[in-house]
Amino acid sequence: MKILSPLLLLCIFFPAFANTFAQGKRPTSRPVAPAAQTYAEKLGWNKGDRVVILHIDDAGMSYDSNLGTIRALEDGIANSVSVMMPCPWVPAFVHYLKEHPAVDAGLHLTLTSEWRDYRWGPLVGKPAAPGLVDPEGALWPAVGQVVENASPDEVEKEIRAQLERARAMGFEPTHLDSHMGTLFATPEFMERYIKLGVEEKIPVMFPGGHNYFLAEQYTEEAKAQLIREGKYTEGQALPTPPVLAQTKAVGQMIWNAGLPVLDDLHNTSYGWKLPAGVTATPENLQKMKTEKYAEALRKMKPGLTMVIMHCTHPTEVFEKISDSGATRQGDLLAMLDPALRETLRKEGIILTTWREVKERREKLAAGK
Repeated sequence: MKILSPLLLLCIFFPAFANTFAQGKRPTSRPVAPAAQTYAEKLGWNKGDRVVILHIDDAGMSYDSNLGTIRALEDGIANSVSVMMPCPWVPAFVHYLKEHPAVDAGLHLTLTSEWRDYRWGPLVGKPAAPGLVDPEGALWPAVGQVVENASPDEVEKEIRAQLERARAMGFEPTHLDSHMGTLFATPEFMERYIKLGVEEKIPVMFPGGHNYFLAEQYTEEAKAQLIREGKYTEGQALPTPPVLAQTKAVGQMIWNAGLPVLDDLHNTSYGWKLPAGVTATPENLQKMKTEKYAEALRKMKPGLTMVIMHCTHPTEVFEKISDSGATRQGDLLAMLDPALRETLRKEGIILTTWREVKERREKLAAGK
């Protein structure tokens, strides 16, 4: 679910990444606009417009994930989703996509299997990619274990297999992103991720703009770390790390290769919890999550932002999979809340999808 720390790791090793990516496809589009221009502007929206993709992760992960995702898309304001192709409930969700071809659906490229009693393995199998497989025969539970054991070649085999399975099932993804941020964990993994998108002309999730929310998230995480270490003083300055600025260069490379780029990424909702000791109910979950999302939307800066969530309708089975049912149910309830829809209207925020963003980028590349 978290993406910031792996993203920062990529930036620290940015020069090596830049060299590798430069050996791939050369830019084919028109020159980029001045740096002050947001990617939303480059894609044809007006200066100052705040454009958002309300994106649901983890479709296909479980029956409950599918139920919540579909309800958030059909009855709520969420408007984009990505699918975990190695997971057991993928066929049911792909069947839904075939019946609803307008749904904006991408691939949540999956290299980890994080739950204790509910696991999945790589599509390529252990003989083709032994470094991706843990002692139980599933994908590793943690991102660090993938980094320690898997090679970039094995990672590329698996993400290509996930795209191949989607297409074999009649599902053409509108975009690519990364489950638990694993593909952001090393420059070599990242290079394979972007290469796949460029070669297949599929947008890849990458925040290469002002990154207001990512900088805010980093600051909060740095503060929490200092507090744990007993080194924080109230009011202490916590500067934005310079490496965040280097995401702009990666974003520009992706843009020059003909793909769209995000200005920002909001990815903190998974950690929004009720106060300790408060029993979760649909009412207090909805109120808490709606208020948090509304606050984020009001703070959103001009540009193209993706907001990540995990909408689930937990049945009695989901608690056997994960203890995250409450936060996921809260996401669903927030997307269904008329108050959040009203916040979008009052703030004048424009909803878009990866499909629309891709179409706009293709028109620019064609000079239209």
